[in-house]
Formats: sequence, structure tokens, C-alpha cells
Amino acid sequence: MPSLDSAALALIAITLFAATVNGALGYGFSSLSVPVAVLFYANRVLNPALVLVEVGVNTYSLFINRHSVPRVWKRTLPILAGLVPGVIVGSLLLSAINPSATKVLTYLLILPLILLQAAGFRRYIHAERIVGVPLGTGIGVLYSVTTISGPPLALMLNNQGYVREDFRASLAIIRIVESTLTAIAYAFLGLYSIQTGSLLGLIVPGVLIGVPLGAFLVRRIALETFRRVCMSFDAWVVGFGLSRTLIELGLFGVPAGYAVLATAVAIDAVLLLQFFSRQRRGQIAFEPAIAGH
Repeated sequence: MPSLDSAALALIAITLFAATVNGALGYGFSSLSVPVAVLFYANRVLNPALVLVEVGVNTYSLFINRHSVPRVWKRTLPILAGLVPGVIVGSLLLSAINPSATKVLTYLLILPLILLQAAGFRRYIHAERIVGVPLGTGIGVLYSVTTISGPPLALMLNNQGYVREDFRASLAIIRIVESTLTAIAYAFLGLYSIQTGSLLGLIVPGVLIGVPLGAFLVRRIALETFRRVCMSFDAWVVGFGLSRTLIELGLFGVPAGYAVLATAVAIDAVLLLQFFSRQRRGQIAFEPAIAGH
């Protein structure tokens, strides 16, 4: 178990980086920070602080995308309806299940979704309203257990033909509702503690610095290249986290446990090469996919 100082430094570094990415792209904070942070903190300790931060970040995102809200809010209603039972179930699970099991669940759920995004998976869903409610329930469970909901939201919203501004507005609406509901559920379950305040003290300064820094940097970097590299970083970190957790639980030894990491890196490397190959041929258009916020 790392020392508190090491854990604190890691949390400061990863949340600053994730906030910078979020400032550049408008998404990505949770999926970049959580896979690293859960190596040092249990989800039930980490999540309450992250959710409070995300209420603020998502409120800001909703504000800057407010002009697109009238065009998209009705399309988000089925997902929002499913969030309520999902958040309740997920919050209860977080307070009850073993922290190691939560960590493994986090990695197992998001790794294939990240790789599907990296592969450019697309499949238009005609029954959008029908699918929206169960999707919202699943997202509510996933978010309240892990504070991550970006990968499934990305696959859904990207497939439905949203333009960039409408995509971000839809994402902001869903994210502010899920983070607010989860923050309330955590309060009812008594998950906030003195340690929540301590973690907020480590996270908030990086967010305040990173978000404007990312907005500044994105004007000087090719957006799609930056987004795709961040997605690769996410896949590699999740693969490493899953490998380390499986080894710590005694399910695999060394080096066999790192086969998961090696597999994730190999798959993503192939997808990354394909991305840059298509980019050189001029086949990459803007894709409002998210790295998993």
C-alpha cells in the first residue's frame, strides 16, 4: 500500500492532467482520473469527492453549451428517466460491496468500451426512446459505483448523429443530472466524511488550473489527434490498473497478470496505427467521441 504522500501526489497529478483534457475537449475528467486514483483510494472514499467536483465541472459545461440545450433536451429525457433508479441501485452497491470487487468491476466495464470507441464503432439505434430508459439505468448504476459514464454515453450519442455542439449539450444535461442525483444519494447513505474534504483540497486546485489550461492548449493542437492520444492513454492505464488489481487479489501471478495490460496495449496500438494511417489519407473527419468522461 503506497504512503499517503505518494497517493496524494498521484491524485494531484492525474486530476490536473484529466482537468486539462476536460478543458480542451469538454469531457474526459473521470475516465482519465479514476483508473489511476483507484489504485490508491477505494471507490467509496474517492467517489464522494469526485462527484462533488463533477457537479461543478458539469454545471460549467452546461453553461457554455446552453445555446444548444433547446434543440436536444427532449431527446435526453428517456435517459434521464432511467438515471433515477440506476443511481439508487448503484449507490447502494457502492456502500455494500467489497472495494476490490468494485475496482475490478470498474476496469472490466470500461476497458472494452474504450477500445470500441478507439475502433470507431458505429451503429445507429432507431428505437432511441425505447433504448434510452434501460441505457440510463445502466449508466446510473455505472456512474454511482465508479463515477464513470462516458464510454457508454459516447457510443450512444455518437451513433445518433449529433453535431458537435448538440453532442456536448446533450452530454452536459445527462452529466449534470447524474452527478447531482449521485451526490444526493451519497449524502443519504452517509458516504461523505472528513476525508472527502481532504481529497477535495487535493483535487480542486488542479481542476481550477487544468480546465483553462486545456482550453488554451486546444487552440494549438490538432483536436482529433489530441483526443485519440488521450483515449490511448486511458486504455493503457485501465489495462495496467486491471492487471495490478488481479495480481493484488492473487488471481494471477507475475508476469501472467500483466497479460491483460499487454493485450490492451497491443489492441490499442493497432487501432492507433489505423487512425494515423486514415489521417494521412485524409479520411478522418471530426468525431465528437469522448474519451470517457
